[in-house]
Amino acid sequence: MHSYKLLTFIGLNLLLFACGNNISSKKSNFIIQINSDTNIISNAESLTVELLNPKQIAFDSVQLTLDNKKISSSVELEMMPLGEKLIKAKIFYDSKFEVALKKVIVVNALPPKLYTYEIVNTYPHDMTSYTQGLEFYKGGLYESTGQYGESKLRKLDYKNGTILKTINLNKAYFGEGLSVLNDKIYQLTWREGRGLIYDVTNFEQIETFNYGQSKEGWGLCNDGEKFYKSDGTEYLWVLNPTTLAEETYVQAYTNKGKLTNLNELEWVDGKIYANRYQKNGVAIINPQNGAIEAVIDFKALKKKVTKHQGLDVLNGMAYNPETETLFLTGKRWDKLFEVKIIKN
Repeated sequence: MHSYKLLTFIGLNLLLFACGNNISSKKSNFIIQINSDTNIISNAESLTVELLNPKQIAFDSVQLTLDNKKISSSVELEMMPLGEKLIKAKIFYDSKFEVALKKVIVVNALPPKLYTYEIVNTYPHDMTSYTQGLEFYKGGLYESTGQYGESKLRKLDYKNGTILKTINLNKAYFGEGLSVLNDKIYQLTWREGRGLIYDVTNFEQIETFNYGQSKEGWGLCNDGEKFYKSDGTEYLWVLNPTTLAEETYVQAYTNKGKLTNLNELEWVDGKIYANRYQKNGVAIINPQNGAIEAVIDFKALKKKVTKHQGLDVLNGMAYNPETETLFLTGKRWDKLFEVKIIKN
């Protein structure tokens, strides 16, 4: 889907700001022009690429690529993942070649829908838990908590708040999101660049895995086959279910621009629900192209929990397929809310 590395991507961004929209190792004699004055185009449109040649240099041929994939001068964007992309024109003349580059941003054609919710039930929750991730698996609710020196992995009886099983993480680890697949629990750590894998039955740690281009671990979910990982940016990394290697990614975009601070993730009926850190809301993302299809504002839930000095933001989200409801809590919240999503 995308083949260039994030470090290269960041470096190109810096060059874009330094040199304008047309960039190369030296100033190009050619200029790439597209059918958007702002260099932002929606996925309902076609991208048209034109090569300007102000010096009227005679050249033999031009090779156009978009994110390193060959394209023609017109590209349909409907099926293309959203986000920042790089157009490259490789111009051949006089037994040499020259490169011109241009950045383009593909956004979603439609604005996000606004969904609402109704509270079905309210359950007790451990107020000391700095909740980072929640997930149901075979009827059990699993929780990951954070903070250095107090991070834990737990199994809960959500109806009465009882902690059925718990282990403490090494004090060097800051626990983050988790996901369960094929009787294994996968738990992220924040800045340690490492994920932890446990046997779901006894919480025995059986393996670890390292991150790739994503430098931090925030949220994790799975679709039954592969994992999706957030790192606090607009990127959702797609992980190989066996090796946990980052194979590709999508970028989360609305019709206006990117959505950052993606945190806790949950897979719900073919979509990724992503909590935005510090926003008390959830974005519903199409995993194929990164489009933000809908949003839900949950800030009213925080008003229903006990106020205390350590109270923090909404975090922790689990979908129960048996009840077809979503369960939400927050960092050091004393309540767990079961809600039904209303798609207006």
